[in-house]
Amino acid sequence: MLSPSLFGGCRALVVREGQDAKKDLVAALVGYAREPDPEVTLIVTHTGGGKGKALADGLRDAGAAVIPAVKISRHRERVDFVRNEIRRLGGKCGEDAAEALIASVGNDLRELVAACSQLVADTDGRIGTETVARYYRGRAEVSGFTVADAAMVGDVPGALEALRWALHVGVDPVPIADALADGVRTVARVAAAGRGSAYQLAGQLGMPPWKVERAQRQARGWTPAALVDAMQVAADCNAAVKGGADDRGYALERAIMGVAAARGGGGTR
Repeated sequence: MLSPSLFGGCRALVVREGQDAKKDLVAALVGYAREPDPEVTLIVTHTGGGKGKALADGLRDAGAAVIPAVKISRHRERVDFVRNEIRRLGGKCGEDAAEALIASVGNDLRELVAACSQLVADTDGRIGTETVARYYRGRAEVSGFTVADAAMVGDVPGALEALRWALHVGVDPVPIADALADGVRTVARVAAAGRGSAYQLAGQLGMPPWKVERAQRQARGWTPAALVDAMQVAADCNAAVKGGADDRGYALERAIMGVAAARGGGGTR
């Protein structure tokens, strides 16, 4: 792969898991890095630990560019990744738009990078939730939590649309009902915990910080009495979906409307 090509042209050679390379391969890669072919780009991935340190040190000493790639596993990190990627491309993106893009495209970082690039290239660079919806409507990885999140902030059209799409693509009604109940319960717990940063409350409530932060945003507009009413709606929905309703989709629609009514009315209890 590193030999000169009879046909010319530029090439890229990617060596994955470089930390597992044997001595002979390490020597060959380091030797090449000292005198590289200008038409061949050599890329070596390495975990960065102690294993295979000779290769990492050898490539660095030979002048190789080192690009740290920290593993992204948490939702909060993924939101920051999307916002930073759009900023790097010259655009601007709020947290709500980043959340919407992740919900629409999924968690694969390569697909998120491609989506960020397309959005910035095709717009003026100011990315909002409306922009994401316009480009990715119908592509969302719809789940019960997508439905619940919309319902908890009073977005009835969004919740009903997500529900219909979820049922259309085969999501079972039971986890949707469970997600709705979990959404109400989470907001109630976070609201009852009082003020504080998401990281402070996370340990107290036994939740990840991103979930606390999202619930804090959703809690705006809710009163304790309204949350009590919403809990009753969610309980009735669970009973209906798990055995008492002829049309489980309709039971979920009624629950969305009931949660919205509780939020809008401020509660009656």
